[in-house]
Amino acid sequence: MIEFYAKAELPTRFGSFKIYVFKNEDNKDHAVLVHGNIEGENNVPIRIHSECLTGDVFGSMRCDCRDQLLTSLKFIGSQERGILIYLRQEGRGIGLLNKIRAYNLEDSGKDTVEANVEQGLPADNRHYNFAVDVIKYFKIKSVQLMTNNPEKIKYLEDNGITINRRIPVIIQPTEFDKFYLETKKDKMGHML
Repeated sequence: MIEFYAKAELPTRFGSFKIYVFKNEDNKDHAVLVHGNIEGENNVPIRIHSECLTGDVFGSMRCDCRDQLLTSLKFIGSQERGILIYLRQEGRGIGLLNKIRAYNLEDSGKDTVEANVEQGLPADNRHYNFAVDVIKYFKIKSVQLMTNNPEKIKYLEDNGITINRRIPVIIQPTEFDKFYLETKKDKMGHML
């Protein structure tokens, strides 16, 4: 179960949001950006975004995380309502240290999945129970999920969330993330 901590107004270049901070059993601060009235609504556009310090903050071109985040915020801000759940699950849930170690292995020719597995880690160690709890907290009846990841869809549906539509978040590949995106598509089933 999640615990509500605080909320405040958050004007952004993408529109006006309210930022909520919740904690759950992992004892991390997770942020939820809410645009418009979402409580008890149907077909709420939602993006569940996992933290990516290198991409989201530093603008790394090794991944498409920052572009997905900005594209999602822009879309949500243009709608009547929407929600972005920002999960503190760096590096697909393996943490920053292991992610940078994985980068080093990728520099030696491994793909993103092989780099995690070589460290004895899962290819993707993320969990979405917090997102399910947030959707239930706001009594959202159904969502339009902004994702390319079939595991997010499956997890939410398996936990009672009605998804009426998938909104693809397709980012044009660069020379730096093309191999990464191909790996996500070929080895992780991402719908790119």
